[in-house]
Amino acid sequence: MNGQFREIMEQLKDDQGSTTAEFAMVTLAAVAFAGLLISILSSGDVRGMLMGLISKALSL
Repeated sequence: MNGQFREIMEQLKDDQGSTTAEFAMVTLAAVAFAGLLISILSSGDVRGMLMGLISKALSL
């Protein structure tokens, strides 16, 4: 029994593949955030506000 426990603990210490999983999660979060930004920035109110801000900045 003690040998099986030791073997399981050794297998759990192995981090192989964890970097790939972390990369996949970060990539998924970045894509979700980009989608949210696109939906917010493509709305009419925000677009008008941004265009007004850019026009004001360029007229200075």
